[in-house]
Amino acid sequence: MTYGQGRSYKKVEVIGVSNKGIEAAIQQAVSKAQGSLEKLSWFEVQDIRGHIGKDGTVSEYQVVLKIAFELK
Repeated sequence: MTYGQGRSYKKVEVIGVSNKGIEAAIQQAVSKAQGSLEKLSWFEVQDIRGHIGKDGTVSEYQVVLKIAFELK
């Protein structure tokens, strides 16, 4: 049986952390994943949370991502 020219992906969960914002936390997670995995394709934001400092300001952003990469 032949299935044609398709692709298959795997998703892994990665948490990015940054004190600069949500986009920076996402980029942190993607950059780290890029160093460990090949053929990254897309990501989904699963959760966003953060830490509030003693002065009442947001001191850290944490973004939970599912990052997909193409299987060989």
